[in-house]
Amino acid sequence: MTVPAASPATAGPAIVMRGITKRFPGVIALDDVSLDVRRGEIHAICGENGAGKSTLMKILSGVYQPDAGTLEIHGHVARFAGTRDAERAGVAIIHQELNLVDDLSVAANVFLGRERRGRLGLIDDAAMERETERLLATLECRVSPRATAGSLRVGDQQLVEIAKALSLDASILVMDEPTSALTEAESARLERTIRRLREHGTTILAISHKMEEVFRLADRITVLRDGRHVRTVERAATTPAEITGWMVGRDIAGHAFHEPRPRGTKLLEVKNLTLPRPDHPRGYRLSDVSLDLHAGEIVGVAGLMGAGRTELLETIFGVSPPDWTGEIRVAGRPVRFHHPQEACAAGIAMVTEDRKRLGLFPDLDVAGNVSLCKLSAAARRGLLSRAREEALVAGPIRDTGVKTPGPHAAITGLSGGNQQKCIIGRWLLTQPRILLLDDPTRGIDVGAKAELYALIDGLCRQGMGVLLTSSELPELLTLSDRILVLAEGRLTAAFDRGDATEHRILEAATA
Repeated sequence: MTVPAASPATAGPAIVMRGITKRFPGVIALDDVSLDVRRGEIHAICGENGAGKSTLMKILSGVYQPDAGTLEIHGHVARFAGTRDAERAGVAIIHQELNLVDDLSVAANVFLGRERRGRLGLIDDAAMERETERLLATLECRVSPRATAGSLRVGDQQLVEIAKALSLDASILVMDEPTSALTEAESARLERTIRRLREHGTTILAISHKMEEVFRLADRITVLRDGRHVRTVERAATTPAEITGWMVGRDIAGHAFHEPRPRGTKLLEVKNLTLPRPDHPRGYRLSDVSLDLHAGEIVGVAGLMGAGRTELLETIFGVSPPDWTGEIRVAGRPVRFHHPQEACAAGIAMVTEDRKRLGLFPDLDVAGNVSLCKLSAAARRGLLSRAREEALVAGPIRDTGVKTPGPHAAITGLSGGNQQKCIIGRWLLTQPRILLLDDPTRGIDVGAKAELYALIDGLCRQGMGVLLTSSELPELLTLSDRILVLAEGRLTAAFDRGDATEHRILEAATA
């Protein structure tokens, strides 16, 4: 069933949800949740991973149908059979996980299923490209409408998802962690867009784990915990600490690891690393980058989107083409990896920034995802043994603190934080000495972040060396012993923990 989109003159709230309940096998994702959202407000939805935020928004946008409860849009009762019904009612959603078709152009992705056509019924690529270019311009994004989506970095792909939602001209816009893959500058551009949309009467619901973002943007804040509505408050009537307390049901101590970690032998040395890219405007992705990493130390890598953070880790791990120049040494031995398997054999592991596309195997269960790099240890006479696999993964699941109904639960049923712990657990089975973490807490709530911080700190104290990138400067300042700054592929600064500040890092990142 669909409802007509309301005109600005329509009175009453934009959204009314009453008694919404949603069950999945073995889980009550939402339990009698009620929520009112005012027309033209920015309404933040907060809660830990697994609290029910995304499920509630997917019901609003027609992805799921509730098992009980009612939904009203602009005063009309609605029960959406799918996303098309929701879109016709003026509701659009930007999902946390990207849903682009890699082989299609940016413009084709923006208008997928709603292609513009000319007089003879043929697809009008020029018209779609012009409109896509206009939408990206509103986001202050310079991506070409003709570029293939798969060729873009994660941050640019997120902006394309946002442009796709804006193309629907929706009166209600749902944003599920829209800035999780964006730099501070890109997030600021998006925030300006959100405010402009509100000024034109668009109602915006934003799921976010970033308290500073919530308190900059939101008019009101709703907190969910364990599938239930905790409370809705005016932003001015609360504080980030209070919201966090309601989210987790307990006090979260400030994350601080000031006790010095013993620094051991040099594990990794990179000298004058240059990664050429003739098709890139600069002609390179990395230029003359040098660094070292010791046992028991966390070295953070800061930089804006496109600075070369991911490329640095991928080159070390053998993902990038081996046409780089310079020198990489592992435990003093020169190496040039042509495949990640070679890096793994040398004691290096890497957790990718794109958990959905490059980290998880959704068709495998929790045990299958964790055991993947050590399948031979879970086999008997060439066949996978379930008993051996369960024994193999029990340690990593326990040590990383994965919350799961069991080793054979669906990996897609876990929260983002627990999925990330599974990926880290997978690599711990390879017994690495060097761990490369590329923005490991992207899209993860404050409670899960605290657990991951403690895990990373604990691994370092056991003698591992960690090279960490992050789009959040407070995270780097919290965890790192030293921070290196990249700007347009060049190393522009290096700071010890005591000398690093957000201001100094940003100065170096824009040098």
